Amino acid sequence: MYYNLRIVYITTPDKTTAKNLSHKILQNRLAACINLVDGIESMYWWEGKITETKECILLVKTHYSNMKQLTKLVEKHNTYDCPCVISLTITEDEGSEGYINWLYNESKTNLVIRELS
Repeated sequence: MYYNLRIVYITTPDKTTAKNLSHKILQNRLAACINLVDGIESMYWWEGKITETKECILLVKTHYSNMKQLTKLVEKHNTYDCPCVISLTITEDEGSEGYINWLYNESKTNLVIRELS
């Protein structure tokens, strides 16, 4: 069976933003689980120069059907001009079967489109 699950990589400027965003994502049932990784150092090109910043990363585990609403929510509540939201496919046959089943059951509950809070 193909579950169509995703890990979504999201960057935020700080832990407070990351926690607030995580709570909004979970309250809207757009994910089954979120890992928050604090203290990341990022280096990237921005406006013609190399920039270095500290960031927090969110690893959001969800179903593909939640991606549009999840992306809209992140764009609305993340303080970045150009928020990073990257979806990676989870391959069901290359992981813990019990966890994959749990993730699928928890993240498919929001299959009805509704207004985000």
